[in-house]
Amino acid sequence: MTYRWRALLAFVLLWLLYQGAEGVGARWLHSFPVQAGLMLACVVVAWPLSRWLGYRGYAAYALAGGNGLRWWLPGGLLLAVLAKFGAARLGLHMGVYTADALATAGAFAALLAALPLLLLSTFVASLAEDILTRGFWYRAAGFRWRSGVAFVLVSSAIYVLNHIYRLGNGPQEWMMLFCFGLAYAAALWRSGSLWGAVGLHWGWNLGNGLLAVVMPMSVTDGRAAAWLSIGAHLLILLLVLALPKSQAASQVIHERQ
Repeated sequence: MTYRWRALLAFVLLWLLYQGAEGVGARWLHSFPVQAGLMLACVVVAWPLSRWLGYRGYAAYALAGGNGLRWWLPGGLLLAVLAKFGAARLGLHMGVYTADALATAGAFAALLAALPLLLLSTFVASLAEDILTRGFWYRAAGFRWRSGVAFVLVSSAIYVLNHIYRLGNGPQEWMMLFCFGLAYAAALWRSGSLWGAVGLHWGWNLGNGLLAVVMPMSVTDGRAAAWLSIGAHLLILLLVLALPKSQAASQVIHERQ
């Protein structure tokens, strides 16, 4: 079997596991354990598939140690959480959101109780989707990307299409997801490590979960809320592009062991 056929089969298996988490676990069975199990299986199965494609560990998706793990992951996590909270505060000020309840002394205890599951669930979901829509296409697919712009645009389009249960929400939803994809894919291209994308993606998702605990709110203007998210990610994109490109990102990214 040629490498391209193996890569295609690997992608299909990862895609089925990822989509099954929501399609089977959440929408059909309404079971969080099944949903979480399928999402975790997507991440776990990615390792032997990477080996099958000829890479060490998770290297098929540009997941390794180094500066990506040491700096881009925590830096992206902090930046995205701050961006999410900033967008929420601005939205409250503009009337895009309304606070459902005032923060109380019990909010801190609730946060401590919810934090371990929030950290784990948002990390696994973000990592699984980043492997599927960014890391795989950056390296495992075997393309020789000569242009960062081409990779970022293609990866962002794949990211939009991967949200099959949200495509019916219309063009603004597509635009919002595309802008998310721009920021996350640019972080991968600039850093040469998927950890850059994971940090930002995880941070935004974690910020959503944290807000639901410490500052619950309702959306009063859905279109404006989407624009706030778009603006936050375009700002993140500009910050990512302002950073120097890492040495790892300049290496040949399709080379296998």
